[in-house]
Amino acid sequence: MKYHLKSLLYLFALCLPIVASAQDSLENALQMPVEKKNVKATFKATKLINIQTNETIYKNEMDFRVDHRFGDIAGSGGGIKNFFGLDQSTDIRIGFEYGISDKLSVGLARAKGAGVVTQLYEGNLKYRLLEQTDDEKIPVAVTLFGSTTIAAVKASTDPTAVNAYSKFQDRLTYVVQAVIARKFNSNFSMLVMPSYIHRNFTVFGDQNDMLALSVGGRIKITKRMAFVADYTIPFRDKDKKAYLENTLGTQYYKTLGAGLEFETGGHIFHLNFTNATAIQESQFITDTNTSWLKGQYRWGFSIARRFSFDKKKAK
Repeated sequence: MKYHLKSLLYLFALCLPIVASAQDSLENALQMPVEKKNVKATFKATKLINIQTNETIYKNEMDFRVDHRFGDIAGSGGGIKNFFGLDQSTDIRIGFEYGISDKLSVGLARAKGAGVVTQLYEGNLKYRLLEQTDDEKIPVAVTLFGSTTIAAVKASTDPTAVNAYSKFQDRLTYVVQAVIARKFNSNFSMLVMPSYIHRNFTVFGDQNDMLALSVGGRIKITKRMAFVADYTIPFRDKDKKAYLENTLGTQYYKTLGAGLEFETGGHIFHLNFTNATAIQESQFITDTNTSWLKGQYRWGFSIARRFSFDKKKAK
């Protein structure tokens, strides 16, 4: 019995350093800093109502998107005579975006265009410069967006017209934007976006270069539904604005959009209302001449469907 007791004591003594070492390792592991993670799904789609979000298409994925705008719901151009705008269409856009990498996506689109400048072809790039982290070391996400739009409409013979193109370069419009976004919690996200627009050709008396500032947000209502809204302020020179109003009778307005977002598995569906007649950034920022206060707001919808070409994800 004494022999067995001594053996147990020796065994216990030998195990003490191992147990102590294991305990120290566990304590050190528990004290190790948690690996930072990027905040995902700040927004569910690449666009809100009118403006871009910080979201891009991931590598080997393609996003197919259709946007549609109807006519005025109220005001002199709305009412029952055109079924509250549903008998008309101010703009339609069909676009594709493809993920070159998880941070870079490229897009192509064709839009009807609003107003005189129509038959629009767009190419765009979108790049995630920064991603928000859950440890708050990077508190916001920053995504850069750039696009070039070509107007294929027939050139006007009126030299003062907005489409009096004399050469191909006149048809080009460039847009550069920086989307600064933050996801505050699982129910609320917000973004601020400065924009720069350069138009190679404008209506006589207007400016070629313009700055704008947009804000937007998303509030989750249910698991599959959210309220989304955006607001854009274009900064037009006072002298240019006064000339266009007094000479051409054209008054420009800020754009406001609001609506509901529905997530249905593979689709993101937006039902929205906005005073913007155009869909393209190259048009709605610079050329919105309809006002909510005059009843010149309209129904609209967008539907986005994402496809994956990644064989590993498919498995």
